[in-house]
Amino acid sequence: MKAMILNNICGIEENKNPLELVTLPDPIPGEKELLVKVSACGVCHTELDEIEGRTPPPRLPVILGHQVIGRVEKTCNKASTFQMGDRVGIAWIYSTCGKCKSCLEGNENLCNHFKATGRDVNGGYAQYIAVPENFVYSIPETFSDSEAAPLLCAGAIGYRSLRLTGIRNGQHLGLTGFGASAHLVIKMARHKYPNSKVFVFARSEKERRFARELGAVWAGNTEEEPPEKLDCIIDTTPSWKPVVEALKHLERGGRLVINAIRKEDVDKKYLLEIQYTTHLWLEKEIKSVANVSRSDVSEFLKLAAEISMKPELQEFTLEEANKALVELKEGKIRGAKVLRID
Repeated sequence: MKAMILNNICGIEENKNPLELVTLPDPIPGEKELLVKVSACGVCHTELDEIEGRTPPPRLPVILGHQVIGRVEKTCNKASTFQMGDRVGIAWIYSTCGKCKSCLEGNENLCNHFKATGRDVNGGYAQYIAVPENFVYSIPETFSDSEAAPLLCAGAIGYRSLRLTGIRNGQHLGLTGFGASAHLVIKMARHKYPNSKVFVFARSEKERRFARELGAVWAGNTEEEPPEKLDCIIDTTPSWKPVVEALKHLERGGRLVINAIRKEDVDKKYLLEIQYTTHLWLEKEIKSVANVSRSDVSEFLKLAAEISMKPELQEFTLEEANKALVELKEGKIRGAKVLRID
């Protein structure tokens, strides 16, 4: 099979081609696993975190990619839920132990033995992938392969983030950063909380214009003061500055949810500007999002199908994976980026 592999940790600004196109043996599925022929795989900022070493893979080389759509090519003896030819999705959550306190309490995203697709095991920047059957999802027919791919991470993690805000209908929601996840969150929020206003902070006028097109009542840059205080804010950026700025815009008792696996260190200096009275007092909260659970993915796919929530996207070939990653790093974003894999 053809695959794009990461051989070394590197800065993508210095190395514009961090992934190498190679030919590898097709993976062999184990017990209770499926072999999936990949047709599309979303490109996520987490891949930049892996390439640049903020959440490094435990071993190299590795195939990245965790928003995978494909069709079942082979089933093993103990795999019984899916059949040959079924269209399926594979998300960031590749497997968990199923036995620890977190798993038993329904918080499998916090499992100490959590394995991530495209980091701890080979992912979807390839023609084939092997995956445990219990961590595979049926894909609603309303979505094309490319439309479905971003739903598995950008959509599912956005769904979890929105739920963790604790927002109630009529409260004000802020989104700082407006890429693949945030543009789906605004669609969810407008459906689930029709009386709530959405305010967006984005670094480019192009992103701000896109946010207004999708229903934001206001869109400004990171430093701008919104016309009203916000009850909750979701941060989807790789930087620290938007976190510090967002805390200033929260209403008393408000909550900031940080939707990021890692933050870059380039602007860590902004953390020194945090003042208790300005940023934290009056019972403001900060909560991080860690991974996703299978229920997040399943529930979101059902919601997305019900309201026909289709992402804006740009398509690339597998061989163009480096180009897609560089554009993501440079902030050339409108919706989601997806690799089409022949």
